[in-house]
Amino acid sequence: MLRTLLDRLATTLPALAGVVVVSFLLTRVLPGDTAAYFAGPAATPQAIAQIRTELGLDRPLPEQFARYVADLARGDLGRSLTTGQPVTVDLGARLPASAELTLFGLVLSLLVAVPLGVAAALRQGSLVDHACRVVATAGVSLPVFFTGLLLVYVFYFVLGWAPAPLGRLDAFASPPPTRTGFLLLDSLAAGDLETFRAALGQIALPGLTLAIFALAPIARITRAAMLAVLAADFVRTARAAGLSRRRVVVTYALRNAMLPVVTTLGMVFSFLLGANVLVEKVFAWPGVGSYAVEALIASDFAPVQGFVLAMALLYTVLNLLIDLAYGLIDPRVRGAA
Repeated sequence: MLRTLLDRLATTLPALAGVVVVSFLLTRVLPGDTAAYFAGPAATPQAIAQIRTELGLDRPLPEQFARYVADLARGDLGRSLTTGQPVTVDLGARLPASAELTLFGLVLSLLVAVPLGVAAALRQGSLVDHACRVVATAGVSLPVFFTGLLLVYVFYFVLGWAPAPLGRLDAFASPPPTRTGFLLLDSLAAGDLETFRAALGQIALPGLTLAIFALAPIARITRAAMLAVLAADFVRTARAAGLSRRRVVVTYALRNAMLPVVTTLGMVFSFLLGANVLVEKVFAWPGVGSYAVEALIASDFAPVQGFVLAMALLYTVLNLLIDLAYGLIDPRVRGAA
């Protein structure tokens, strides 16, 4: 297990180095002048040039990159010109909000997609199978921001069931003491059920938006994997041996079908991180996605680079956990490693 962990870490280092280079170059070639933006519309060319010098933007590109890498090696992601805070502080304050929303949407989609995919595989051509196909098609066809706006219109504006889509807590709720940064967990840990209900109400619609987006690939992969496993020889042998249908499906078929589903989770999580940016803007969610968009509009390089690097690290850690989960689901994978 330790060797597998070290091998995976060794293979991720070149990918992270590539992310650092690409994010740096992209922020330099994007349109917009950081110095002109922060100098203001009435600034003189001399004032703009002075700000550019102070930020080091008049230096050659290799020199800027070398300074960025040296700061990165010290754990310094730079300072946001928009907020005036170090990027690490801003990311640390906003990342739990994005992580909580993403994981909530992913868990919600898993609770629906896996049973739906299994039921569709067991009842091919039935209403459940057709429903799975319709849900999968709708999930990948609807833009995530459109789904979010549609849910807000129906559940907040028309029915009045959901609270106003403005952040993580309404104005009448007090945030619990911070332990994990996840309001749902922190409020439960503090025994504050009123805040828990308020946080759950606020995260319901953005989480459902992400869940609908993630539901389609998970349900389709679950259905396809279950169909392949149910046609395998060992499943037919289990049936011929007189084992119950429940035991054949749950103990033998579903466990062997989970490997491609777990693999898909890594890709779905990366899709959710990208979709988070739009969902956070729709629901005024104070996460890193909206933070990066605001920095991008202001041509504020450091937050954008920090956001890309943080997302790459999150994706790397999740894929590492998925690789380790293979060994728990299928002991043959652990033996091969």
